[in-house]
Amino acid sequence: MKRRGKDPEKGSPRWMTTFSDIILLVLVFFVMLFSMSVIDAKKFEAIAESFSERQILEKLPSMVEIEPGSQTSNEDSEASEMEEDEQEQEQSAEDAELDRLLQEVEEYLDENELNDQISATRDDRGVVLVLQEQLLFETAEAQILSDAEPFLNKVGSLLQTLPNIVKVEGHTDNRPITTFRYPSNWELSTARASSVIRYLTDNHSLVPNRFLATGYGETRPVAPNDTEENLRENRRVVIVISDPEYEEELKESAGEL
Repeated sequence: MKRRGKDPEKGSPRWMTTFSDIILLVLVFFVMLFSMSVIDAKKFEAIAESFSERQILEKLPSMVEIEPGSQTSNEDSEASEMEEDEQEQEQSAEDAELDRLLQEVEEYLDENELNDQISATRDDRGVVLVLQEQLLFETAEAQILSDAEPFLNKVGSLLQTLPNIVKVEGHTDNRPITTFRYPSNWELSTARASSVIRYLTDNHSLVPNRFLATGYGETRPVAPNDTEENLRENRRVVIVISDPEYEEELKESAGEL
């Protein structure tokens, strides 16, 4: 009787199974190596910066090269900080100049007993000088009186030491005026502001484009127009030596509009 031989095995040889398992393990091994070698650049940069602030990594070489863009970003940040520091120092110097000017004006007013006719203060706008009408002008006129010239000369000499914008405002009381030269308080207040600017620029080395003249008429009283004393307070000229920071804020506000 014939013996039967073994039936041939179906499918792939057994060694192929072992070989495929080995290939899979090698693939997994390389995937793990690759995943371990990839570092989140942003996280690494944040960690590196936090350590650099503590001066720990200053002398140690970096294990991972930081992207060129991140270095540029750091340089931009440092430049921005330096620019802010310079602006703060500049603002401090400008504030000191305005404080010095205010102090000199106050000393002048005390020495010449002018505090009842002129006031000097400092607010967000800058140094504000308020001159009463009786010092500057005759009633319903806009020609500078000689009594006002010494103080205006003092202001002019102080303005020569700094480049700030100067705003001059004319104000009146609410009593109407109708003359050939000044048909209303608008014309009178504007003419008075212009006269002050003209005197300063004609008698001192001051550039005219630093000045702004505004006439408000009776629209901005500081007291009710019900007594002679209040009427006198409303008739005034205001000189504002502007704070540059305030001017910048006005420009930015105008730009947003």
